[in-house]
Amino acid sequence: MNIIITGICGFVGSALARSFREQFPDWTVGGIDNLSRAGSETNRGSLQKLGVRVTHGDVRNASDVDALPDCDWVIDAAANPSVLAGMGDGSSSRQVVEHNLYGTVNLLEFCRARRCGLLLLSTSRVYSIKHLSEIPMEVSGSAFCPCSDDLPHGVRTSGVTEDFPTSPPVSLYGNTKLASENLALEYHETFGVPVWINRCGVLAGAGQFGRIDQGIYSFWINSYLRRRPLRYIGFGGEGHQVRDCLHPRDLVVLLTKQMQAGDSKKHRIVNAAGGTANSLSLAQLSDWCRARFGAREIGRTPEARRFDVPWLVLDSSRAAERWDWKVQTPLEAVLEEIAVHAEAHPDWLERSEA
Repeated sequence: MNIIITGICGFVGSALARSFREQFPDWTVGGIDNLSRAGSETNRGSLQKLGVRVTHGDVRNASDVDALPDCDWVIDAAANPSVLAGMGDGSSSRQVVEHNLYGTVNLLEFCRARRCGLLLLSTSRVYSIKHLSEIPMEVSGSAFCPCSDDLPHGVRTSGVTEDFPTSPPVSLYGNTKLASENLALEYHETFGVPVWINRCGVLAGAGQFGRIDQGIYSFWINSYLRRRPLRYIGFGGEGHQVRDCLHPRDLVVLLTKQMQAGDSKKHRIVNAAGGTANSLSLAQLSDWCRARFGAREIGRTPEARRFDVPWLVLDSSRAAERWDWKVQTPLEAVLEEIAVHAEAHPDWLERSEA
């Protein structure tokens, strides 16, 4: 098998590349990255030592994509991942569309020409913010959880399913990923490009850049340890908002089965996330950090930001039923891995911000 991973020097791309090299040493693993994020060069060097071919290029440039070698599958892990992207965070709205949608167009044209497949890593943020905010919630153990009575369509106590509404607003980031999903499905139907779409929750683990837009778990643990300012924002400033998390290496089993499925009639879109077992509120995450590192104060800002939601946990039952997939890395192991890495790299926040 010959695979190409876009965004290969990012946290998710590099974690996938390492896992594929370890589990399938006979496979050819390569990828493309524009090396624009802090920490990318570090990942580039370690991947090359493993025999992974890293091409410096940008998926927004069709010529860079066209220059890639033939492969069997492209795994798209390149994106501007922030729900606030394009809203004054240093990126423009045009950049978000170029990264997350136009890049998909170039990859789909590449797959069409080379007769290879596309595995699209999408996001839980394709689900409607309005509808997520309307899910009835109660507080249990310093965390929001859905009330078990009269849940709306597409919601179970185990999480949000693939049937949940995706109507705007979902943020520029979420909508560019949703548009990429729809475009990929059109290429599948029109040109026969093999396509599988995996909607991921928060991906987390050691080596994730310590930026809030790269993943709340790594940012919070690194910032807590270094005594950087932290605040509970919105929902009364109590830190009850909940997200699930998944280590990216747990995706390898699912992606491998999808690559080997052939012309399967299984659902093209599945949630692949940590679920309720691998979820925490910010208050609970702070409690974990307090037990691990010692006590410290957390600030509070009661007013919510525009795209914040109280609870976003994905139900991955479809992936379990269709692909016999399940989470392999428990929450405690993910958190401890991040903590050990943070302790071993005292300059990680500064390197991530560079």
